[in-house]
Amino acid sequence: MRYNIFMTRIVLSVILAACSVAAQDWARANVDKSPRHREWVTIKHDGRSVETFVAYPESATKTPVVLVIHEIFGMSDWVEDVADQFAAAGYIAIAPDLLSGMSPNGKGTRDFKSGEVGPAIGKLPPDQITADLNAAADYGLKLPASSGKLFVAGFCYGGGQTFRFATNRPDLAAALVFYGPPPEKDAMARIKAPVFGFYAGNDARIDATIPDTVTQMKALGRKYDPVTYEGAGHGFMRAGEQPGASEANAKARTEAWVRVKEILKSHQRL
Repeated sequence: MRYNIFMTRIVLSVILAACSVAAQDWARANVDKSPRHREWVTIKHDGRSVETFVAYPESATKTPVVLVIHEIFGMSDWVEDVADQFAAAGYIAIAPDLLSGMSPNGKGTRDFKSGEVGPAIGKLPPDQITADLNAAADYGLKLPASSGKLFVAGFCYGGGQTFRFATNRPDLAAALVFYGPPPEKDAMARIKAPVFGFYAGNDARIDATIPDTVTQMKALGRKYDPVTYEGAGHGFMRAGEQPGASEANAKARTEAWVRVKEILKSHQRL
């Protein structure tokens, strides 16, 4: 029930934010000038073909995998950009387009018209989402360059899906939830990995879920470590990078990346 309510609210907010996301020339430029190897692969499972962006670090040794879950805006240029940033930090980044095969023409995010992506994502069956994410994670772990260690990170809608994925994936090293809602308490009991939250100070809708989540995860004996970046707005990891970013969003993004790298580094050794 909580998942359905969240999806209804976030889809209604998509139109208000769409203009700030539509033009991402700066993100496209970042990806295109990256020195790292990047590729699109088609991951097949259960009759589905999931188009997936993969970014590789420049490393002489095997590295962990970070499964990257996109925002409500689908597989945008910024998602490729942030996946490449995980690769720059030394990790194989796997970013599946959850709208693969879901457009009227049987394609993915980029085949939808403006304003159609959010509502389409809102209609995705939860079991299909889980299966797509599992398939992408399994693909990454089987790569010759993989160390066999798996992390997941997601933003906004992807943050909520990251928290939910942690309830369904027992081999996670850690889950990094960026301004996304928690799953139901009963589902939380299945979480094995530590969950790290990244939240915006000016995001009352999501921040209102934090106190209960702290209480519930503690009662279940699960690790949940939320950090709130004061003055930042929802979506600060993207908004803090784009041209003209506010000081608060840019600061939050910078501090969050420092924390991300510390978490990944410490948990890849466990």
